[in-house]
Amino acid sequence: MKNPGQLNWRGFSFLKQFTSLEPFIDMKLVKALIGGFAGAIALNILHETVKRYYEKAPRIDLLGEEALEKSMEAVGAEPPEGKNLYLATLAGDVISNGLYYSAIGIGGTKNIYIKGTVAGLAAGIGALELPAPMGLDDLPVTYSNPTKALTVSWYLFGGLVAAAVINALDNKPKI
Repeated sequence: MKNPGQLNWRGFSFLKQFTSLEPFIDMKLVKALIGGFAGAIALNILHETVKRYYEKAPRIDLLGEEALEKSMEAVGAEPPEGKNLYLATLAGDVISNGLYYSAIGIGGTKNIYIKGTVAGLAAGIGALELPAPMGLDDLPVTYSNPTKALTVSWYLFGGLVAAAVINALDNKPKI
């Protein structure tokens, strides 16, 4: 052996793949998840800030709380109340939007900002159009034309933040 600390893989080279985590970690997926969750967090920070200062701001949180309550009741579970309902909805929102926005980066960074725009617009339009057919009160996001415009633009913002972070991570100089 040249180096006593180094393993001799002769005849056992198939085992070498198990000595590194590299085959198990897809860095493209990790970057997509980081970017997706950055977009989701940015969306929620924007929402939580503006709703405190502008009465026509979309109340996506109220829509989420109603959805969580109805979903839990449908399966016979007791939904949380008060601050616990708010926190459970916020956590669900960040997780679901983070995973959704992560899809922007799965195929790489080619046309990443177009992907972010399409994903953001689709989410925003979905937030306007899907609640009523799902049996939810859509008033928190359709209250007025400014409310509707903000709903779509906030999801667009989240998609573009996700795209920017994914792009920045992908173009990071290699050391």
